Amino acid sequence: MSTTTATAIPTTPVDATALSAPPKAGRKEWIGLAVIALPCLLYSMDLTVLHLAIPQLSAQLKPNAAQLLWIIDIYGFLVAGTLLTMGTLGDRIGRRKLLMIGAAAFGVTSIIAAFSTSAEMLIATRALLGLAGATLAPSTMSLIRNMFQDPKQFTTAIGIWISAYSAGGAIGPLVGGVLLEYFWWGSVFLISVPVMVLLLIVAPFLLPEYRDPAAGRPDVLSALLSLLAVLSAIFGLKLIAQDGLSLVPLVSVALALVVGAVFVRRQLTLADPLIDLRLFRVPGFGPALAMYGLGVLVLFGGFLFVPQYLQLVVRLSPFDAGLWSLPWALAFVAGSLIVPRLTGRFGTAQLMSGGLAIGALGFAAITQVGPESGTAGLVLLSVGSVAFSLGMSPLFTLANDLIIGSAPPERAGAASGLSETCAELNGALGIALFGSLGIAVYRSAMPASLPGVPAESLEAARGTLGGAVALAEQLPPLVSAPLLEAARAAFTQGMQLGATISAVGAIGLAVFAAITLRHARTGGQSAHDAPPPSHPDHPTPAAEREVVPAT
Repeated sequence: MSTTTATAIPTTPVDATALSAPPKAGRKEWIGLAVIALPCLLYSMDLTVLHLAIPQLSAQLKPNAAQLLWIIDIYGFLVAGTLLTMGTLGDRIGRRKLLMIGAAAFGVTSIIAAFSTSAEMLIATRALLGLAGATLAPSTMSLIRNMFQDPKQFTTAIGIWISAYSAGGAIGPLVGGVLLEYFWWGSVFLISVPVMVLLLIVAPFLLPEYRDPAAGRPDVLSALLSLLAVLSAIFGLKLIAQDGLSLVPLVSVALALVVGAVFVRRQLTLADPLIDLRLFRVPGFGPALAMYGLGVLVLFGGFLFVPQYLQLVVRLSPFDAGLWSLPWALAFVAGSLIVPRLTGRFGTAQLMSGGLAIGALGFAAITQVGPESGTAGLVLLSVGSVAFSLGMSPLFTLANDLIIGSAPPERAGAASGLSETCAELNGALGIALFGSLGIAVYRSAMPASLPGVPAESLEAARGTLGGAVALAEQLPPLVSAPLLEAARAAFTQGMQLGATISAVGAIGLAVFAAITLRHARTGGQSAHDAPPPSHPDHPTPAAEREVVPAT
């Protein structure tokens, strides 16, 4: 039995603008954002926290030099190589589902890694951690695209998401130092387990589910091609950074370019490509992606020398070096949170250009830090790093806003995967280019001979600052002092040159942003104004496809 209740018809006119305005996120969405920010924090922590555990790990598992390199690198390699595939997979099977699968795998694999009994076992588990970690960034970023439809809220959410990554990278060494002070090396892996358990418990209640119901079957060959291209590129660039130009890294980079070209050609012929390259036709998408990648290159390159400077030149402990790194990380977090409040007053291009100009001043300050600057040098280094962190934060926040906001909702996972892959590749490129340049400057500035130092030993010391410090520990003080002075001065010259190039690069990016993004709008507005990309074999526009909500 039912009753009918009359409903009064409003007599006041309805605001058409209010009806067409996107819905605002409520408490549930903001709590959900806090939940998905936690695994992002842990993801970036896992890239840095292991470095402090290397001495204990080496003593117990006794890996050889090659195994130790793979233990450190395999995580980042697998993350970078599978981001594209994971982003598209989330669009197909559901972003919340993929996030929960990845969180469960990350938690279980972390436990296995913590109790590894051999180097081979740890390498394998680190590889699985990389696969699981690759689900986190695309899934969380694409979920934000659907959870926060209001432009201003969307920009704020992206800023918080970026802040989580920055905070994770900053507190990784500190948390690792505290854990290793009281526990064994495996404890650095276990810190992620409670967070992943929490995510699995609350995700079904706080996070919506979205997927593209019109997506076809995944193309396995495209996934393999993307993996091979990215891994070959990063492997080659890393070898160049470590050992300089040689045949093996050049062949690896060449293979990446060839496979990448085959991958792109295949995407243009597939009815349902892994990556819809027509995203680049959306206004603002291509320039924003270029800005993001080049910004990562400039930041990685400029900051590459700072941790080594703190530990090997100023001679701080890893924990103290982590403390001196906190100001720049906190500045990046603060900048990422302030940017959304400024978007109403300034345009995207203005914020990016102005921030990059401030970043250039920060890099310029670092060029004035010398090998014997003492406390004043540490303060100047801290001020400079705070300035470039604040200055670069608008670029990272607004570029991601434009990249994800300009993509159609059902392609947000693919766009975020493309964004993060671009960041990984340019980060590796920045390390390779600036690292090779720093080594070249270091070798040219080191003297060819020093009194009391054997020629063959000095040749090893001329390779890296770490080698010079290790050699100095075996020599008498009267001999080691001039060696260390020369090595630290040579390394500082490389750091100063790197900071100079980053300052010039930041100015160039500021001009590029002012020219190419002067009409860009953040908060996903461009996605509503521009026609979404489509494929000739898919006549249905992406905007007309249904995005499946939570069930």
